Amino acid sequence: MNVLYERDVRTGVIQSKRIAVIGFGSQGQAQALNLRDSGLDVVVGLRRDSARRPSAAEAGLTVCEPAEAVRHGDVVMLLIPDEVQPQVFAADVQPNLRAGAYLGFAHGFAIHFRKIVPAAGVNVFLVAPKGVGPMVRRHYQAGGGVPALIAVQQDPAGNTREVALAYACALGCGRAGILETTFREETEADLFSEQTVLCGGLAELIRAGFETLVAAGYAPEVAYLECLHEVKLITDLVYEGGLTGMRERISGTAAYGGLTRGPRVVGAGVRQAMQEVLAEIQSGEFAREWLAEHAAGGAHAAALAAREAQHPIEEVGRRLRALMPRLEGRS
Repeated sequence: MNVLYERDVRTGVIQSKRIAVIGFGSQGQAQALNLRDSGLDVVVGLRRDSARRPSAAEAGLTVCEPAEAVRHGDVVMLLIPDEVQPQVFAADVQPNLRAGAYLGFAHGFAIHFRKIVPAAGVNVFLVAPKGVGPMVRRHYQAGGGVPALIAVQQDPAGNTREVALAYACALGCGRAGILETTFREETEADLFSEQTVLCGGLAELIRAGFETLVAAGYAPEVAYLECLHEVKLITDLVYEGGLTGMRERISGTAAYGGLTRGPRVVGAGVRQAMQEVLAEIQSGEFAREWLAEHAAGGAHAAALAAREAQHPIEEVGRRLRALMPRLEGRS
């Protein structure tokens, strides 16, 4: 897979285009500000009663109703949650898209699972920065960027790839590296990683480790520090040097223990469960389940989150984090 940088991109292809950013949450805020600071003409689409409208205006951005922003946008970037995109698209975007407009997404969910089906004449692309909004903004302001994935779904204009690349560069992603993918690959891989590793699997592994130590008589505070607090140390090493680089920078004891015991913890049963989760994503089962949960008011998800918030690791963590400045200052 090729990695593209600013030097490989005709960044001027969007200099004359107005960018309509719909939404001003984590990604919307970061992207709108980066685009503006890259010299592009940016308008933010927010409903009149949006709580984020004042902060967008205070940042010096032009703010208007979503439908109006779309009407004046050459490139429309839909940066609102997956679960509300279909309704906003139907009400505000689709009726107001200009002929030959470009419709962009930061995640392929709605397009891949056909919750949004743009007209054949619309140019459809994906620019997915590999970082949360504040990170996208922080790295840009520091003169760098985060890597990004791009993809093209529809290209009647014949230059949608170039527009996507230029948009990614305006976010700063061309300084870090841009990789090409498809809507399907980005969507399914992103959901899989969230559920089995980053947001699901890692959280369960941390809780299981904590519970095992506490059940064996170890102090909850020690269990928290060993199984949760030190995750940042290891993830930072993995981020900087991959798994091999991490092992090269930890103790020989830790490296040997991980190499020999890790596969016993994440064994055949875990891998089988991962295959099942991936199959649910690929078939659209998860998408249907999540959208049904949202449509029903999210009570089940809220109950699960509330239950996890009552886990002992949360109470121990709150106490320890309050002490952390003093703990870190000790020799």
